[in-house]
Amino acid sequence: MLPAQIAIASPTTYPNKSIRMVIPGPPGGATDIITRLVSAELSKELGQTVWVDNKPGASANIGNNIVAKSDPDGYTLLLTFTAIVQAPWLYKNIPYDGLKDLIPITQLARSADLFLVHKDLNVNTLEEFIELAHKNPDKYAYGTYGNGTSSHIHGEQFKRVKNIEMMHIPYRGASPALQALLAGDLNAAFIDITTMTAYLDSDKFKILAVTGSDRLSTLPNVPTFTEMGIEGFTSNGWLGIFAPANTNPEMVSFISKKLDKVMGLPAVQQRFKDFGLRQVRNTPQEFKSILLKDYENYGKIIKAANLRID
Repeated sequence: MLPAQIAIASPTTYPNKSIRMVIPGPPGGATDIITRLVSAELSKELGQTVWVDNKPGASANIGNNIVAKSDPDGYTLLLTFTAIVQAPWLYKNIPYDGLKDLIPITQLARSADLFLVHKDLNVNTLEEFIELAHKNPDKYAYGTYGNGTSSHIHGEQFKRVKNIEMMHIPYRGASPALQALLAGDLNAAFIDITTMTAYLDSDKFKILAVTGSDRLSTLPNVPTFTEMGIEGFTSNGWLGIFAPANTNPEMVSFISKKLDKVMGLPAVQQRFKDFGLRQVRNTPQEFKSILLKDYENYGKIIKAANLRID
């Protein structure tokens, strides 16, 4: 009966101690910086310390699982990303169910991947790249920020829909993949907008397309894959906050409203903009609807591409 008792506990005194914010990524990256910013401002709103606990590894499964198995008392939260709805389709054995063992609190922001080619490649549009790849099968390779990541999924979907042969070269993160492209070791790559923001004025690459449902405000002249009739690219990458299943709904609503205040702060809004992220600030119910939709969309793509990591 203990879990049920925790779930229905009164949230009127919440919080009366520090809160742990787990992030399934390493220190120093963009997601880590965002997590620490949000946690610091949430601490002020709650009147209690919100401390960040980095738990990287296994495509976010380690950190996600820790929170999924934590007590649903409101004192362990998770700031994670799109992998939570992709992993079930990529791995045979995951020790948690992201749709059942975790409760969405709010989606903080949407992201996107950019499809880039090296500046010396003789193409200026996605159509020209596709034509070149068809004429030269197996000549080109694309880099990503890791096996089983959104960039990998996007690359395999692109290959499948356009019948292109390209070798996949995974890197340990987006920055190494970008550096390989800039050095000419790669012809093309899918890199997230957060990593690319500081490089958008560079002339060492060409951006041919972006993933997601709409164009980026920072790249208004770059079309989306969907605009060009390429299916499977409407889902956006995102950052969101979760709690363990059975957390009191009143606590979830309380945290969601506090986070909405945090996201409305000018300094926070500017920082998200600096990273190329588009704020969302939705309710738990709205976020859940997005999760379910993304889960189905990525499932169709991953199954069609016959993509498995284990």
